[in-house]
Amino acid sequence: MKSKISTIQIGKNGLTPGTFEIIKNSFKTRENVKAVLLKSAGHTKTHVKEIASKIQEELGNHYTHKIIGFTISIKKWRKPRN
Repeated sequence: MKSKISTIQIGKNGLTPGTFEIIKNSFKTRENVKAVLLKSAGHTKTHVKEIASKIQEELGNHYTHKIIGFTISIKKWRKPRN
């Protein structure tokens, strides 16, 4: 049975164009994507919020995110969310 969630790790390089490509490609086969922020990426709540907003901005309004600790859970919607 396939997992419905794909997990990626964000490390000291932060968000790169390759990271966004991995996230976009993960949605071709998965329903949800988890982005885990490693300690080397900067372990502060404000940094997690900044990264989540950058991911949301890059992906567009068909996606929503939820922050749980140092993990960002991203979900794709069929219709754009307001």
